[in-house]
Amino acid sequence: MIDRRTFLGALGAAAVVPRFSSAASIKRPGMQLYTVRGDLEKDFDGTLAQIGAIGYREVEFAGYFGHTPKQVRDTLKRHRMTAPSAHIDFPSLTGDRWARALDDARAIGHDYIVNAWVDESVRKRPDAWTRIADTYNTAAAAAKRHGIQFAYHNHNFEFYPRAEAAGKLPMDVLLESCDPALVKIELDLCWIAAARKDPLDYFHRYPGRFPMVHVKGLRQVPAESAEPVPIDRVLPEITDVGHEDVIDWPRIFARSKEAGIRHYFVEHDNPKQPFESLRKSYEYVSRLTF
Repeated sequence: MIDRRTFLGALGAAAVVPRFSSAASIKRPGMQLYTVRGDLEKDFDGTLAQIGAIGYREVEFAGYFGHTPKQVRDTLKRHRMTAPSAHIDFPSLTGDRWARALDDARAIGHDYIVNAWVDESVRKRPDAWTRIADTYNTAAAAAKRHGIQFAYHNHNFEFYPRAEAAGKLPMDVLLESCDPALVKIELDLCWIAAARKDPLDYFHRYPGRFPMVHVKGLRQVPAESAEPVPIDRVLPEITDVGHEDVIDWPRIFARSKEAGIRHYFVEHDNPKQPFESLRKSYEYVSRLTF
């Protein structure tokens, strides 16, 4: 179970950017472009310009909105940005679709490709998570030949015992069954908190397996449950990082070296004002020390 120290006791105090004494900090905060998906659909170039104006220099894609790899690469260069990573759906991990995705990723300059979601129809099959791990190992071996690291991004359902995982936690099955050199985890620190699990436990058990994290705030942790809390019940509790936010970020990031974290991507799934949300989170994360 998650250590209660992972969460701040006073929610109101979380809105104030704290100052800590040690020197470690996040040198280059990034952001996940899913946060501004609607804006990218309308104005790809202008949206990236606004993100850059906030201060972000790393972005993670979740679709290219009809742009070619060259157009994406040129737009990033124009705004002095890099895109270390991109998300891709599960059906794209095999055959010609996977080959094209790898070619596109290399052309744009991604270092990682991340499967961010597995449809429930796949997850509910017998021995689903062992089969998913096999798919990841195969896809990741092809990615390695392209010089790209494969990774998986979690939600909350991976941290509950499931029959389809032989009674284990799906996340544990993935970490045990996937080749550590081929398959990494992009740990979403909000979703693991929403499942009432402690990321530090995973950092200790699987050091170096988490080169990327998603950083987004959570107003409150759902009540303990034997079944995964439906995602649509958690989404309204997501907030800007450090604002009405119960997650103890300094405690987590103090173990970044053990986890192997290299990239920190701010995200908000459904912000009312995306750019204002990104600004608030950037101000918190860029000033945070641990």
